[in-house]
Amino acid sequence: MDASGVGAVSVLRAAHEQFVTSAGREPEVRGLVADSWRRCAASGIRPDGGAPPPLRRASDELNACRLAHPLAAVLPLFRDLLGPGAADDGHVFAVGDADGTLLWVEGDARAMTRAARMRFVAGACWAERLAGTNAPGTALELGRPVQIVTGEHYSAAVHDWSCAAAPVRDPATGRVLGVVDLSGGATIATPPAMAAVRGAALAAEAHLARTPAPVPLVGPYAAPGEMRLSALGRDGAVLEYGDHVLRLSPRHSEIVLALAFMGRGMTGEQLAVDLSDREIPASTLRAEMTRLRAVLGPDLLGSRPYTLLRPTRTDVDDVSRLLAAGRVREALDRYPGPLLPRSEAPVVVAQRRCLEQQLRGAVLAAGDTGLLRRWVGAAWGAEDTAAWTALAHTLPGGSPQRAAAAARARALDPETLAFPQLRAHAAVLQRPRS
Repeated sequence: MDASGVGAVSVLRAAHEQFVTSAGREPEVRGLVADSWRRCAASGIRPDGGAPPPLRRASDELNACRLAHPLAAVLPLFRDLLGPGAADDGHVFAVGDADGTLLWVEGDARAMTRAARMRFVAGACWAERLAGTNAPGTALELGRPVQIVTGEHYSAAVHDWSCAAAPVRDPATGRVLGVVDLSGGATIATPPAMAAVRGAALAAEAHLARTPAPVPLVGPYAAPGEMRLSALGRDGAVLEYGDHVLRLSPRHSEIVLALAFMGRGMTGEQLAVDLSDREIPASTLRAEMTRLRAVLGPDLLGSRPYTLLRPTRTDVDDVSRLLAAGRVREALDRYPGPLLPRSEAPVVVAQRRCLEQQLRGAVLAAGDTGLLRRWVGAAWGAEDTAAWTALAHTLPGGSPQRAAAAARARALDPETLAFPQLRAHAAVLQRPRS
C-alpha cells in the first residue's frame, strides 16, 4: 500500500472510524499502530481531537529547560541536517525531551502556523499517553524510530499530517535523552524521511560521545522543574525537587529508580519484571504504587503508564557522564558507594554492576597511584586483586608499600602462586626499579 496515496489515506481514516466507534473491534492497521491505539483507548484519550496536548512549559521555564537540556548541544547539528529540507519541502522538525515535551519546533513558516493549530508547539507535551499515537510520542514509548502517517494518528486532529521520529540516547548510559521528529505532508510519509530522522539521531549520539556534556561540580543541577535522585552508597534514595527533600523507603527507591532509568512510562508488567525475579501480583504492585503516589503526590507520579512527571537526574547519571568525559578522579569523587547495595531488584543489580565495572575499569586503566589507593581503601575495592596488583606496579620499586600491595594481591588470589609465570610476575613486583 502506498501510504501517501489518496486511497491509502481513506482506508486509514475508515479503519480509525471503525475502531473508535465499535467497542472491542480489532484495529485494521499494522501491528505497531494497533497496539498504540489500544493503549490510547485504555488511557481514555479522546480520538476526536477535541483535547489538544497540554502545554507543560511556560516561556521562562521553557528557556531554562532548553539551556540545561543535553540535546541543546546538538541542536545546530539537527538544524544542519533537517532544517534546509523543512524550509524547502514545507514541513517542520522538532526536538523533544524524554517525557515528550517539545523543546524546539522549527521549519517552514506556513507549516508551523498549521502545526500550532493542533498545538504542535514548543512547550507542549506529545507523549503518547497524552496526545495519542504520534511519531515522537510513540517513538519514546517504544524506544525506537517510528513513522506514523495520516489516519494512523489516534487523534483525528492530526489526520492531515505524517511524521517520523527517532529517540536520541545518551552514549554513556544508553538512556533516552529525547526525540527528534519530522512532521508534514506526503513527503514525510516516505522511507527517506524515516532515514533522515534515524541518521540525525545517530549523528547526534556520535557527537555527544565525542563531546560529552559537562557535569556541574557544584550544585546537583540548575534546570527548573527537574528532580534529583541520589541512591549511590545508601539503602534508601533521596529525591530532591525545588525546596523539597524526600527520603524514600527501600522499595520506593527501587520503583523510582526503575522509572528514572527507563526515562519514559512503564506498564505494571514491565515494572514488576524490573523489581523482582519472582512474580509480583498486580494487586500488590498497585497497592505499592498507591502508597508511593501518597508520598510523591499526583504532580510527580503518573499512572497508565507509571511514569515520573518531571525530568529526573540520578547520581548514577553524574558518575557515568564524568567517566564518558574521561574525568575519572571526579567520577570517583561522586561515587560514595554501590547503588542501593542491599537491593536485589534486577534493574538495580544490573545498573549497580554496570556502574561498578565502568568505574573500576577506568581506575585500573588510569594507572594513577592516588586513584588506586582510594579504590582499594574503600569497602567495595578492598578485595580487588587486580587493583592491588596495579597499585603495586605504580609504587616505587623496593618500597615497603609496594611489597605490601603485592603481598595483598597474592593473599587475595593464592592460587596464582601455583603458576610459574605468575610467580615470576610477583617476584618482579618485589624487585627495586632501576
